[in-house]
Amino acid sequence: MNANRVKQILSSSADIEVKYNGASVWIDQLNEDGKTATVHLRGPLEERTIVEIGELNEV
Repeated sequence: MNANRVKQILSSSADIEVKYNGASVWIDQLNEDGKTATVHLRGPLEERTIVEIGELNEV
């Protein structure tokens, strides 16, 4: 995934499924470096993780 698509997903009102290492995640923000994003798993856990946006996959 690239930075422009991350921005589109963040601004969209649609529920767009994104996966990281096979797990479904929400994107919280695109980080200032433009190469990483803060994400958390869909569900009750809200532990946030910083990941490379190239490792995110839209389903």
